[in-house]
Amino acid sequence: MAEAHTKNHDYHLVDPSPWPFIASIGAFLMALGAIGFMKSAQGREFVLLGIDLTGWGLFAIGLLIILYVMFGWWRDTIRESREGHHTRVVSLHLRYGMLLFIASEVMFFVAWFWAYFDAALFTGEAIQFARVEATGGHWPPEGIATFDPWHLPLLNTLILLCSGTTVTWAHHALLHNDREGLKWGLALTVMLGVIFTLCQAYEYAHAAFSFGGNIYGATFFMATGFHGFHVIVGTIFLAVCLFRALAGHFTPEKHFGFEAAAWYWHFVDVVWLFLFVSIYIWGAGTPAAH
Repeated sequence: MAEAHTKNHDYHLVDPSPWPFIASIGAFLMALGAIGFMKSAQGREFVLLGIDLTGWGLFAIGLLIILYVMFGWWRDTIRESREGHHTRVVSLHLRYGMLLFIASEVMFFVAWFWAYFDAALFTGEAIQFARVEATGGHWPPEGIATFDPWHLPLLNTLILLCSGTTVTWAHHALLHNDREGLKWGLALTVMLGVIFTLCQAYEYAHAAFSFGGNIYGATFFMATGFHGFHVIVGTIFLAVCLFRALAGHFTPEKHFGFEAAAWYWHFVDVVWLFLFVSIYIWGAGTPAAH
């Protein structure tokens, strides 16, 4: 009878988990909270079933639930790996999953590039379906003072390229079981990611154009802003890997968590290069005077 229940395959059948259900609740609350937040920004109310949901409170609750789910779910995944449940077949499928996730992120950014180039190349059509100012028949639109690509944007590009080098150093150190190289490489990558985010925040604070009222600002902030969000996510991802490395996790043979973070970070690097070339250089107009 015991032989009938013996595991004779390389797959891992996970235990019943509450995380998908809790995550769906958090996502639903975030969606409702986002509507309430946007309504409040417009000076309007959002009342559902007699309950006033205007403001950012419900969104914050949903976000906290999602963060809790991320911590608990990934903690369980790490525990399953350290218990030996992640066989070669399971690890291969985890890699497939990460690659498909990055592919979906690529298509996400394709949409923002498409919007930018559509507005830039067909300036006469850019204002037909949105309440924005006319482009003046050229790109950037009249009155828009863009950033000089060879100042802060170039510095940010160098910072991000250096971070790609340090995360590669950490990966090679791990493959050679160099624990100190792994820790220092990850620490430098996290530090460079934080510096990049601070530089971009400084850039946004000194922009000579706004998000609303013109198609250039809308496409610029959506494309670079979502990339900045991905940099923050990747920095947190690598910081978690750093804490795990300090705790003695990862071996030269088993380190998919770190590998996934490195893949994600290189994806962020490549997207920024396309942004830098297409938006900052190709789409440059008259630089602002600051």
